[in-house]
Amino acid sequence: MKLRLSGLHAITPDEPRTEILLRNTGQALRGGATVVQYRNKTADAALRMDQGRALAALCTQAGAIFIVNDDVALALELGADGAHLGATDGDLAEARRRLGKDRLLGASCYNRIDLGEAAARAGADYVAFGSVFVSATKPGAVHAPLAIFADARRSLRLPLVAIGGITLQNAPQVFAAGADAVAVISALFEAEDVAARAAGFTQLYQQQRMQQ
Repeated sequence: MKLRLSGLHAITPDEPRTEILLRNTGQALRGGATVVQYRNKTADAALRMDQGRALAALCTQAGAIFIVNDDVALALELGADGAHLGATDGDLAEARRRLGKDRLLGASCYNRIDLGEAAARAGADYVAFGSVFVSATKPGAVHAPLAIFADARRSLRLPLVAIGGITLQNAPQVFAAGADAVAVISALFEAEDVAARAAGFTQLYQQQRMQQ
């Protein structure tokens, strides 16, 4: 499963209309997204449960990894493949214990290698750095330079995910810098053709792998 953490991570937008969320996520999966991370900061608990169940089923059907953002309890209730936590979303070691050894744990490490090292010690399966570019979703996010991926590669033996303002135009720089995956919200889900946009990111990743 860890090998499939590379490529395109589709992070869902704050979409209240479940049918649209499912349609667009399905298109992202058809375009090659290997991971779907459910993130909806505006939904109440009931909507999160309904959307999470539907997305979990969609990912199972597609053979993709389904991860829940910021909520270990919801991930467990949905039978998700794992959870992703930010710095204020709870203790990583406790999350590792609750998730068990068979589910994935991801950690946001912003622009700090030391957080990545701590996450690895706590049992994280992958770490995310960013915002690598200006993000429309989080305009005030700290900036992580692309050089952080080469630095992280020297001290971490985990998949490295880049997030923040990533587009088809700048994704080649991110993969070339050493990221194993790009996590994308706006540039993916706001595309007129989500499947084609996902395929574009997937192709860029595959091209970079061939050059290595």
